[in-house]
Amino acid sequence: MSHDAAAAGTHEGSGSAQRAGRRSAPGRGKRRGSRRGLKITLGILLVLLLAGGGTVYWLYSQLDKNITGVDIEKALGDDRPEKLPTSGQNLLVLGSDSRAGAENKELGGGGAVSGARSDTALVVHIPEGRTKAVAVSIPRDTLVTRPECVGENGSTVSSKERVMFNSVYSQVGPACVVKTVEKMSGVRIDHYLEINFAGFKGLVDAIGGVTVDVPQDIDDKASGLHLTAGPQKLDGTESLAYVRTRHGIGDGSDLGRIGLQQQFLIALLSEVKSQDLLGSPANSYKIAKSATESLTTDKELASLTSLAEFARSMNGVDPASMETIMLPVAYDKIDENRVVAAEPQASRLWKAIREDTAVPEDAKKSPATGG
Repeated sequence: MSHDAAAAGTHEGSGSAQRAGRRSAPGRGKRRGSRRGLKITLGILLVLLLAGGGTVYWLYSQLDKNITGVDIEKALGDDRPEKLPTSGQNLLVLGSDSRAGAENKELGGGGAVSGARSDTALVVHIPEGRTKAVAVSIPRDTLVTRPECVGENGSTVSSKERVMFNSVYSQVGPACVVKTVEKMSGVRIDHYLEINFAGFKGLVDAIGGVTVDVPQDIDDKASGLHLTAGPQKLDGTESLAYVRTRHGIGDGSDLGRIGLQQQFLIALLSEVKSQDLLGSPANSYKIAKSATESLTTDKELASLTSLAEFARSMNGVDPASMETIMLPVAYDKIDENRVVAAEPQASRLWKAIREDTAVPEDAKKSPATGG
C-alpha cells in the first residue's frame, strides 16, 4: 500500500511531539512487559481504569454529566444479529480523530481538517467468566458495504458498497458504524465506547506516562516523532504520535502501524492495572475527569455508576492475557491503497467471536501485513 492509504485529509500525530527528541532511555521509568499485537483500543482503557478503582467509583458520580450518551438501541431497531446466551460481551471501541476543540486541533495537527473519522476501531470480545479478552482490530482503510442507516439528523442514508470503513463515522454517525460492524461480522455489539485525541492524551498524562519497548528507530518527520529503539517512557503527546505514526514504521500504510498500537495497548493497560488508585483518590479523580470529558458511550453505559459496575465485572481480566488480532485483510485488486476482508479467514474469525470459542490459528493470518 502507498503512503496515501490513510483517509484523504487526515493528518498524522502532533507537531508538538517534536519535543520527544531522539532518546535512548534504558531504565527510564518502570518497564512493563508488553506483547506485540495489532491495534489499539482507546475507550476500553477507561473501563479497565475504573475497574482498578473498584469500589471508589462513587467518588466520580459528579462527573456523570461529562459523558455523552448515544442511543444505539433506538437507532438500530430490531434488524440486528441474535444475542446468544453464551456469547459473552462485545464492545465496539472507536478512537475518533475529531479536531473539534482547540486541544484536538493542536494534537491532530490538522486545523484545516473538518469532521471526524474513526481513526481506530476495535471489537473487544469478553467471554463468559470475564477472565480474558480478545481484541479484533478493523483497519480503517478496509472497504466495506455500508448498510442503510438512519443519520443523526433523522434522515435515511441508503446502503453503499465499497466505502472506506473509517468514513462511515463522518458520513452517518456512530450508530451506523455499529450497524456496519454487525452486518460485516454477524456479531451483536453490546456496548459502544469512543474517545478522542485529547482524551487519549489526558489519560496517558494522568497516569504518569507509559513505558514501551520501541522495536526500531522511528524518525517520522510528518508527526515530529523521533525515538531510538529500546525502552522509552512516553507522555500523552508522544504516545498519541507513537500510535498514529505511519511514515515512521512499515510501508507507510495504516497496517504498518498496527503492531505499535497493540504493543502500546498492552503496556498502557498493564500500567493502569498496576496503579493503586484506591491509595490515591485525588489521582483517581484526575484520571476520571480527563477521561470522561472526552468520552462517548452507548446510553446504557453513559454514567460513572454504570461504567464502574461494568468495569468491576471485568476486574479479573489480565491485560497480559488479552489476545490481539487484526481482521485478516487482503489488498484490494482495484485500488491497492485499500484492503478488503480476506476469506475464509475473516468468516472463521467472526464465527469464533459469535460462538464464544477459541479463534482458529488460520483465522488470525492476514495476507496484507503492511510491511
